[in-house]
Amino acid sequence: MSDIRRYLDGQLQEMLNTLRELVELESPSRDKRLTDRLGAHLAELFEKLTGGTALVIDNEPFGNHIRGEWGEGPEQILLLAHLDTIWQEGDLADMPFRIEEDRVYGPGVFDMKGGIVQGLYALRALRELDKPLAAKVVFLCTSDEEIGSLSSRPLIEEEARKSRYVLVLEPAMGPQGALKTSRKGMGLFHLEVQGVSSHAGVDHRNGRSAIEELAHQIIALHSMTDYEQGTTVNVGIISGGTASNVVADKAEAEIDLRIASRSEADQVVPLIKALVPQTEGTTVKVEGGINRYPLERTARVAEMFEIARSIAKEELGLDLSEAGTGGGSDGNFTAPLAPTLDGLGAVGDGAHAKHEHLILSQMPVRSALLAHLLAKLDERIAGRTVPE
Repeated sequence: MSDIRRYLDGQLQEMLNTLRELVELESPSRDKRLTDRLGAHLAELFEKLTGGTALVIDNEPFGNHIRGEWGEGPEQILLLAHLDTIWQEGDLADMPFRIEEDRVYGPGVFDMKGGIVQGLYALRALRELDKPLAAKVVFLCTSDEEIGSLSSRPLIEEEARKSRYVLVLEPAMGPQGALKTSRKGMGLFHLEVQGVSSHAGVDHRNGRSAIEELAHQIIALHSMTDYEQGTTVNVGIISGGTASNVVADKAEAEIDLRIASRSEADQVVPLIKALVPQTEGTTVKVEGGINRYPLERTARVAEMFEIARSIAKEELGLDLSEAGTGGGSDGNFTAPLAPTLDGLGAVGDGAHAKHEHLILSQMPVRSALLAHLLAKLDERIAGRTVPE
C-alpha cells in the first residue's frame, strides 16, 4: 500500500465530515444565493486543506465560480468540478445525509460533491506528505454545469487552453468505478412548424395542419439515428394546436442529438438544419446546434488511462477499467483543447435520482488514485519520464 493511500485511509472520517458539510449546503443550479454560499465555503475549504489560494469569480445571474490554485509551476494541470446540483432547496429534508453500511446518501453526494472532496484531499495528501509538483494545479469548480454551463464555458475553455492535462472529477461509471475515456457530444435543436388554421368540421379542407407536418418531421428525425455510428436523435418534447376542433396552425418540438465523433456531428447537423416541409402549405424552421462536441478516446486520452490503470494496479491493488457514456460533462468542452480523462470522482450510483449514493470505502482509494495520477503526469510534464 502506498504512503498516499495510508495517509488518506487515516483521513476517511474527516473526508466524511467534509462531505456532510458540502451536501448540507444545498446548491441548486438556479439559486444564486445558495450556490454562492457553498462557493464561499468551498473557497475557504480549499485554502485550509491544501494551503493554496482560492479566487471567487463573480458571476451573474448564476452562482459565482471558484478557482483554486495549488503550486507555482509554469505549466498547469486542470482539475474540473461543479458545485451545483439538480436538487432544489428543501430536498435535503426528504433526502437527508445519511450512512447505511458502506453507502452515503444525500442530494449531490455522488454528482458530484464526493468528487470535490476527493480532489481536495488528494492535494492535501501531496502537501502533507511533502510531494510538491513542478506544475501548478488549478482546481476550477463551476456553478452551472447541470444547466448547460451557460456562464462557465468560456472560463473552462480558457483554463483548458493553458493546461497540459485535464482531470474531471465527475462520478466514475458503474459498480466497478470505470473511468470515462469517451463521452458523446450533444446537440440541442428547436423545431417550429407553421401551418394554416381552419375549423375542423366546417372548413377542414382548407386547413394545413402543423401537427400533421410535425409528425412527418419526427419520423424523419428519428430515422437519422444510427446505433453503429453512435448517433441518436430524439424528439423529447412536442406541443401544438389550440383545440380539438381547430386545424393546428402551429406546432413545436425539442430535439436532442447525441454523437460519438466530431465527423458524425458534421454529417448529421446539416441534415437537421436542412429539414423541409412534407405537407403543402406548411413551413418549418430549425434553430440550435451543437452544445458539446464529443470527448473522443484519442491516443493521448488512452495513454492517460493506461497511466491511471498502472497506478491503480501497482499502488492501490485495484483493477481499473474504462468506459464510454452517452452523457455529457464539462470534459466535452476541454477535450478539443487538452487531453482529458473523466470519471475520477466518486464511486456509487443514482445520479439525479433519490437513491443517489456513493461508496464510502472507495473515497480514500479514488482520492489516492487522483493524487498518484497528478504526480505521474507532473513527472511527464517535467520530463522526468519518457517524453510524450
